[in-house]
Amino acid sequence: MSRHAGPSDAPDVPPPPEPTYAERARTLVYLGRVGTLSTLSLKHPGHPFGSLMPYALDGRGHPVFLISTLAMHTQNLQADRRASLLVTQPGRAGDPLAAGRVTMMGEALPLPGADAAEARTAYLARHPNAAYWVDFEDFGFYRLEVADVYFVGGFAAMDWVPAEAYLTARPDPLADAAAGIIEHMNRDHADALVTFARVLAGAPADEASMVTVDRLGFKLRIKSGARVHSARIGFPREVTTAEACRAVLIEMLRRTR
Repeated sequence: MSRHAGPSDAPDVPPPPEPTYAERARTLVYLGRVGTLSTLSLKHPGHPFGSLMPYALDGRGHPVFLISTLAMHTQNLQADRRASLLVTQPGRAGDPLAAGRVTMMGEALPLPGADAAEARTAYLARHPNAAYWVDFEDFGFYRLEVADVYFVGGFAAMDWVPAEAYLTARPDPLADAAAGIIEHMNRDHADALVTFARVLAGAPADEASMVTVDRLGFKLRIKSGARVHSARIGFPREVTTAEACRAVLIEMLRRTR
């Protein structure tokens, strides 16, 4: 629970279920492709040095990078392995401080041959254009050995996530389909979302839009007069596919009407 969260208005009503911070962090990093790599400056000792960094994930969730020995961040890592990678929620419009982000801290190490082969496959699947320079002599793969994770899910949702919790978590099964579900619901079923807000969230909603969806439920952005707020609504059961999500939403709408 975030230390910034205020007291509940309805303490006797359990909150809707939602993924853990570890699962949310793992999902966000899975969906991302580019982050900000911070290394310790070789030229200015003690100062952080930020670099735009495409990445992929290995089988356990550690970020892997394809970097050149000519790059300043690589030279920094050769002097001091400590680094962090900031990944922000992809495709989120509006206030950036309301979006999710993850900071992973650890040591970035060059990969040996066997691990580099696995990293190459994962990286090129995520960044196919890198095939043009992946075999250049000055390029090699590094992996950030995640030692700690800090997750921010928006306002009043933030905490440290132990590395092992992040590494053993799995991306949400709706992660790849979520953007399409959200776009479809907001475009074609705005009236249904208002019904959900009024009946299931108990809000006198004038407008409502879906902003997130996962296997356990979804979050609405609700406009009631001049007030704009959000509410999470849980699914009656866990869903793991877009088809199952559609069926549950139809079921929920029939019940609310």
